Amino acid sequence: MISEMEIEVRSTELDALGHVNQAKWVEYLEWGRFDWTRASGMTDQLLGADGVGSVMANLTVNFRREARLGDRLTVRTWLAAVGRSSFRFSQEIRGAAGTVLCDSVATAVAFDLRARASVPIPDDLRATLQSLVPTESDDGG
Repeated sequence: MISEMEIEVRSTELDALGHVNQAKWVEYLEWGRFDWTRASGMTDQLLGADGVGSVMANLTVNFRREARLGDRLTVRTWLAAVGRSSFRFSQEIRGAAGTVLCDSVATAVAFDLRARASVPIPDDLRATLQSLVPTESDDGG
């Protein structure tokens, strides 16, 4: 499953050079992951409704091109892989012409909310997550 979310760059998201500040790109990516979570129906499972949620363990961001005031951006998010205790999202932020402006890999880990520690992904959740990893025919990256 691939989610796409539209954003228009606002003046409060610009830095002194007149383009989107690097911290805002990270925020756009987070919005995209939340959009994916909601669209996939995984909000309760990944936010810990059963006592096991997920937390971000690693985020790699590549800034490819700038975005400026009024630009319309599309945040594309898909689940790329599921492991024993972690899962990995791939993301792209594209400009109106389809050019990739930013890409990212975000790794989250299953997290026991009572013990406050990483745990293996419960089997039922792992199976559901694996079913959401796009195939090549889904155009997921």
